[in-house]
Amino acid sequence: MTAARKDPTTVENEVREKIHLEILKRTGAYHANDHILLPSGQHTTEYIEKTLVTTEPSFTEGLGAVIAKHFAQWPVDMVLSTGPAALILSHCVARAHPSRPTVIYGTKGLSGGKRRVSLPVEFQRLVRAGTKILLVEDLVSTGSTLNLLINLVEQLGGLVVGIGCLWRRTSVELDSNRPVFSLVSRDFPTYDPEHCPFCAKGMPLNEEFVRRRHARRPSSVQEPKVP
Repeated sequence: MTAARKDPTTVENEVREKIHLEILKRTGAYHANDHILLPSGQHTTEYIEKTLVTTEPSFTEGLGAVIAKHFAQWPVDMVLSTGPAALILSHCVARAHPSRPTVIYGTKGLSGGKRRVSLPVEFQRLVRAGTKILLVEDLVSTGSTLNLLINLVEQLGGLVVGIGCLWRRTSVELDSNRPVFSLVSRDFPTYDPEHCPFCAKGMPLNEEFVRRRHARRPSSVQEPKVP
């Protein structure tokens, strides 16, 4: 009995994702096959350190070019992102896109315990009615930031023509009918400690990533006071 042959598109996507996972591993951003404590308190086997994703310029340029190629058929006036890693990636996407779009960025924060995004005033005047905008993110884990960005763009009269990202959890449902392209579409299951199968097997828990957040503070210097 011969094995069923996979659809060529499926095979191509699987190969592409393996290549991009290897790139993320080389940057030190992707950790897998472990028993990891997340900042949320849940446990998982995989973890992405978003700030490390874009530390290799040549890799970032290549990944941005792949996203830009996917959206090359759509005219794009602007690329919009949030967060430092996504902003670096969005520059690479904009440089590689044939429309030569401009790059703007929003900021994320909390207001009254709820997530919000905002666009600096100097960028707001650039978004006019009908402005075609491509959203770019690094890691899409819940989709809440992207949904807020879509709402923000539409409030300003712009049009979101697509969404590009490095990694999208396949369980994420975006409130959008726009085309979505991700270099990696992959879920990594998370578990409550009391239901974690790795705890049940007695596997050691890797608390490194949470410990880093609490034990280390960003390096900084301060301008000396003038006597």
